[in-house]
Amino acid sequence: MLLHYTTIMKQYFAYLPLVIFLFIFSACKKKSDDYGGLKLSDYYPLETGKYITYQLDSIVYVGFGTSAETHSYQAKYVVDSLLTDNRGRPAYRIFRFLRVNDSAPWEPSGTFWSIDSKDAVEFVENNMRFVKLVTPLQNGTTWSGNEYIDTYSLNSEVKYLGGWEYVYDKLAEPATVGSFNLENTLTVNQRDEVVGIPDDPGAYSEVNYGQEQYALGIGLVYRKFFHSEYQPDTGGGNGYFADGSYGITLTMIDHN
Repeated sequence: MLLHYTTIMKQYFAYLPLVIFLFIFSACKKKSDDYGGLKLSDYYPLETGKYITYQLDSIVYVGFGTSAETHSYQAKYVVDSLLTDNRGRPAYRIFRFLRVNDSAPWEPSGTFWSIDSKDAVEFVENNMRFVKLVTPLQNGTTWSGNEYIDTYSLNSEVKYLGGWEYVYDKLAEPATVGSFNLENTLTVNQRDEVVGIPDDPGAYSEVNYGQEQYALGIGLVYRKFFHSEYQPDTGGGNGYFADGSYGITLTMIDHN
């Protein structure tokens, strides 16, 4: 009987380190994977009637691409209703309205779609489908945010969007956006690319930049996007920024 008990105890202690390791690994994985139970919908809430208003600063190139101007507006994105997208999935239709200042009337300026599939949040703009957020919600998660966009065909006008790798940063950290001090935000770094020497007017250059911030219980609170392609003077003319060069900055100024 004693021998049988001793054998059992030896087996128990032999497997004990493995049991402890599996317990610790499971606990750590759960903690890193769920971040306290946060879901994509916590950072991207969608329901009819929700709106966010932004200060919109748009960079456009004029004079055949020889100079830049910044045009400023207020932009209001309003969640209209829950319908179905062209793939048969539940999708929220979003209307955008623009005005030049507080006293001007709102004018319709575009329709967009947003889909929350629980594992990813997609946003459809100008027939381009962006994957804005994915699971797991943890710092360092990466994904191909522009994978559904045609960046590869011969006639594609957005080849510069190819190969963008989105990555989570500063999850559940405070941030100041405009006049708002936000306690819990999530940053998505999308691209930070410089080709050539942008400060040299005699050299070709291309700049691609994208970053977005989301706030818990609110949604997108900040977005900065910039793309430029500069063609230098080849003799007999001025250097210029190619068609399609532009930038926008959205900064939240109001929400419900």
